[in-house]
Amino acid sequence: MTLTSARSEAAAGKPPRRSEEGRRGRLRRSWNKHWYAWAMVLPVTVVIAVIILYPLARGVWLSFTNLNESNQREEICTKILGGAEECEPNPDAWQHVGLDNYVRVLTGETGEFWQWFTVTLIWTVTCVVCHYGIGLGLATLLNRPLAGRAVYRVLLVLPWAVPAFVVAFAWKFLFNERFGLFNSLLKAFGADPVEWFAHQSTSLFTAIVTNVWLGVPFMMVALLGGMQAIPRELYEAAQMDGASPWQRFVNVTLPGLRPVSMTVILLGTIWTFNMFPIIFLVTAGQPAGQTEILVTGSFRAAFEGLRNYSLAATYGVLILSILLVFAATYRRALREQGEVW
Repeated sequence: MTLTSARSEAAAGKPPRRSEEGRRGRLRRSWNKHWYAWAMVLPVTVVIAVIILYPLARGVWLSFTNLNESNQREEICTKILGGAEECEPNPDAWQHVGLDNYVRVLTGETGEFWQWFTVTLIWTVTCVVCHYGIGLGLATLLNRPLAGRAVYRVLLVLPWAVPAFVVAFAWKFLFNERFGLFNSLLKAFGADPVEWFAHQSTSLFTAIVTNVWLGVPFMMVALLGGMQAIPRELYEAAQMDGASPWQRFVNVTLPGLRPVSMTVILLGTIWTFNMFPIIFLVTAGQPAGQTEILVTGSFRAAFEGLRNYSLAATYGVLILSILLVFAATYRRALREQGEVW
């Protein structure tokens, strides 16, 4: 390609051919050099596509239909003499409805989307703030010389090793109105027992306490690893300049934890937003569904009463959309602050 033609293509807004050829050449060289690695990754890619991508696409497709338990069969078959079956089209069979499910959900005609969304926001923000704050405090304590530090680390990590449903049942028993530990302590101090699951605020409080106990170890371990990766020379230099412990924490520790903090806050938000077992097993939506979150509402639409698969898929797509918007906004805000992520 001559210099004149390259200039003419650039003036016309077309990318130079040389860059495309160079890109193809780099891909070809990468394939020739790393073909074994690509071959090893291919089975995992196929499995992910089957396990994740197909159900995701199927769920999006279902959200544009009115499929439920009563209309899922396209034909109605009845047995006739001789054991044979006579089938005829089902007049009430499912059909595509476009964006009708989304309109009905977002306008409140079907379900309790906005109430569940509000509860989900309160639940997520409160849990993530407590996870990060308590985890940061424990990580700071365990990062210092401390007698029996290894034992404390093991004990504080134990909640993370316990299955979520076991944690849920254990804490639900602790909050039991008649036999629970907390009401027994209140009675011992002369106070009246609390009906924990009879009011929205106290019921949601029990779920938040349970999830905080379960999620703090992850934050603590991640932040502790980030603290230990901060060079000690920075602390020594700050101490020589006369910085107090609080100033070293604010100006050395917190900036050094930014890469780890970005990741754990994002992961914690996604996990808590979709934390199904704690809400479902601890509060069960009590009282009267006032502590339901979006993911439990989607489950009940799909598996309780008249199973409405299209409505459950619509909730699932909305949950995914909300989390994608949050992740994109979070990433953009960090990049504007100069953080590379």
